[in-house]
Amino acid sequence: MKRQLPAHVYDKKGVLYFQRRGYRTTRIKAAQGTKEFALEYAALLNGAVLPPAADARTFNALVREYVASPKYRRLAPRTARDYDKVLAWVKDKFGALPVAGIQRKDVIRAQAANAKTVRFSNYIVQVLRILLEYSIDLGWRSDNPAKGVELDTTKSQPREAWPSAMIDDYRAAATGRALLIFELCLGTGQRIGDVLRMRWSDIDGDGIQVKQGKTGSALWVPISPRLREVLDATPRIGETIIAHGAGKPLTYFPAAKSVRLVREKIGALDYDIHGLRYAAAAELAAAGCSDELIASITGHKTTAMIAKYAGPARQRARAQEAQRMRGTDAERIRNVANDVEKDGDGDSQMR
Repeated sequence: MKRQLPAHVYDKKGVLYFQRRGYRTTRIKAAQGTKEFALEYAALLNGAVLPPAADARTFNALVREYVASPKYRRLAPRTARDYDKVLAWVKDKFGALPVAGIQRKDVIRAQAANAKTVRFSNYIVQVLRILLEYSIDLGWRSDNPAKGVELDTTKSQPREAWPSAMIDDYRAAATGRALLIFELCLGTGQRIGDVLRMRWSDIDGDGIQVKQGKTGSALWVPISPRLREVLDATPRIGETIIAHGAGKPLTYFPAAKSVRLVREKIGALDYDIHGLRYAAAAELAAAGCSDELIASITGHKTTAMIAKYAGPARQRARAQEAQRMRGTDAERIRNVANDVEKDGDGDSQMR
């Protein structure tokens, strides 16, 4: 259908608005087709609408309002950290622009511009959807152009569990903090963020109390003998188990860097820190643990994720068991055949 309204004029439920990128959205008071409408429209085109005052209904203001809202405060700490990365991106790219000016095509373009990192590009769509929904709550918009934008379902390269040989190589090469981080991640099966928050006071007898940041689950995880050895050799220089020289909690980037240096040394760059959580589930599966037992350590809420983590190791263990059974049965069949053959030879000799 041919557009009946002039450029930058939009009809929203019978009310006409002048919308132009970089300018405040303004309601047109005059009725379309009248002399007054033509004069008002001409004035708007000629700059009667000035750029908005600093942060007045811009994305900078929207992010600030959202972060101060109960909706944001109810987020799990891990989720909030993930959102924060996108919120920083939104402020950088859209910060000074009016919230009322964004359209569906802008959301799609933002997603496409970050397509190389599928997870982040999808997060942009999801967080914009949440922000724009909140803008409706504030009365800044009447619609949400991010709703209905499809997420990218392209599968990224699957993360793999550390193979046992690589785990042995890391242990042989690592010392100090790099070894402590490794053993805590592998021994407890927890995410690196939860590991970095573990305190000495969380150790309860033969286990450690864990409060997962992503799920909110509270777990008690037994300390493995190998992890116990490393903990006993670690000086207590702060409240957290992993701390830097001043005794303050270590943050993610220096922790990841210390592990990466060892990974580079042993040629394990294909296996990252989160892969140790996979490896923990894989070791438990190979030992014959059920999904329920694995979840009691890792804290997974669904069997689908356990299958993703533990499936290959479980299949390998079962295949090995099957081949052992096959070999035993084959040997038994050969022995029976040999006995029959011997009995046949004896009969022929008797005749």
